[in-house]
Amino acid sequence: MAINGLRRVTLGVPDLNATAAFYEDFGLTRSTGWSFATTDGEEQLKLAAAPRRRLLEALFTVDTLDDLAAIQRSLTRLGVQSTASGETLVCHDPGTGTRIVLRVMPRLTQEPAPASPVNGRGRIDRVNARTPGLQRSGRVRPRRLGHFVLGSTEYDASFAFFTRGLGFKVSDIVRDLGVFLRCSTDHHNVLIQRAPVPFLHHTSWQVDDVDEIGRGAMDLLADHPERHVWGMGRHYAGSNFFWYFKDPAGNFAEYHSDMDSIPEDALWTPEILEGAKGLFQWGPPPPPSFINPEDLADLMINSHQG
Repeated sequence: MAINGLRRVTLGVPDLNATAAFYEDFGLTRSTGWSFATTDGEEQLKLAAAPRRRLLEALFTVDTLDDLAAIQRSLTRLGVQSTASGETLVCHDPGTGTRIVLRVMPRLTQEPAPASPVNGRGRIDRVNARTPGLQRSGRVRPRRLGHFVLGSTEYDASFAFFTRGLGFKVSDIVRDLGVFLRCSTDHHNVLIQRAPVPFLHHTSWQVDDVDEIGRGAMDLLADHPERHVWGMGRHYAGSNFFWYFKDPAGNFAEYHSDMDSIPEDALWTPEILEGAKGLFQWGPPPPPSFINPEDLADLMINSHQG
């Protein structure tokens, strides 16, 4: 794959101050203006004023100028216009209108998390000590941006754009709902779902482990229980633990850990998932508002009004 990772998203939101406060509570570090950083990925979220919530831009990285040129040729064959300038290529997903930026940048690398001793049936790795997960006291800080989910009114066009145009690979398919796509070793970096209006469903942020998800959730919800959406649980597609929250604009934000890793040359076979298995393996059932966000009708009206 020419694209090697997702580096940053830019969200359009009606209330910059309220949304910024949420993502600071979420654990991102405010850097400059309306930009926010993770611990391993530097600036990975930008906020911009917009009349309604939407994904304005997604930035992906490539290794070389040759990679950019190859992607531009693929987009041209698909009939998608793009503009190259130096080490940057700009295009738009025809199904949602989202601006997609591709840039030559060094790959994001992460130091391995320290191994935590785990006791299991017939295996005792930790003796005379409580699990290290209980000893942590600092604020949970997301390590990096993992993926986003984008609702598209033109699903086939968006699917062709990401796969045939940009070179994403299919990881799993949820029948009649959407497709998990990857451009890195993560099980998915983008999920395209069928929707009555283009909208951002959620962004997902990697933390170290399931204890970090739980600790982060408790801090985030302590004074704002209304932020809770769905969790704790474990997905089947991707295998990751999850917990979802809602920012003031209406976007969902997910903590995730223990995501499946798929090397580029792996013989991975996508599954076609049915029903609940397409959403989760265990955990509480998703609320109706997770499938169809409560502001979906308003987004449809506003999109028609421009």
